[in-house]
Amino acid sequence: MSLSISQIKKKSLASLKGKWGIGVALTFIIFLITAIVPSIVEVILSGGFSDWANQTETPLIADMLNLLVSFLFIPLTVASYWFFLVIARWNDPKISDIFTVYKKWELSLKLIGTSILVGFFTILWSLLLIIPGIIKGISYSQVFFLLKDNPQLSALEAITESKIRMKGYKWKYFLLNLSFIGWAFIAIFTFGIGFLWLAPYISTANATFYNELIAPQDHEDANSPDLAI
Repeated sequence: MSLSISQIKKKSLASLKGKWGIGVALTFIIFLITAIVPSIVEVILSGGFSDWANQTETPLIADMLNLLVSFLFIPLTVASYWFFLVIARWNDPKISDIFTVYKKWELSLKLIGTSILVGFFTILWSLLLIIPGIIKGISYSQVFFLLKDNPQLSALEAITESKIRMKGYKWKYFLLNLSFIGWAFIAIFTFGIGFLWLAPYISTANATFYNELIAPQDHEDANSPDLAI
């Protein structure tokens, strides 16, 4: 039986019980790393803080290096998705676990390549119209969760599998994430501090969506030999 959006959210809140602290801590750490490192790069390559503060445009070398850094952050971001999947499965993750993704360089390269492909395909669809781009983005939303449970999949196979499994679930996924918009406005009024709690809630809800509706299709696929990937 397919869970409703309210049931998914209730289940995610239940799995977060006793784990809000570590979820907030991870969100804050990810924010610090992804926000501060690029700024430090710009300051250094601009010749110091005073030059950086007075510059009218960012040096090209800084933009190029920050682009490279953003690619290097992709495995960390994906590992944070997996962190909340562990919570959604009622287990106890450790923040240090997300950094171990870099110990497997082949996995890190696959995650970076997959992210680039997903972005490329989404942009191509968006060139047609915004709505098709959004729909395809939702179709690709389960890619990294699928790679966690099925590491043998290639990037293209994971993208194809996500499209297949999201058939009939795209609207529910859209409404699930849209249901947090009220909380987002409240978080804005807290000068952004509320996002430290909202982000773990959304991430766990999306992980619960995958765990309850998408992952169980492994059993269905095993009984569907005609399903092409």
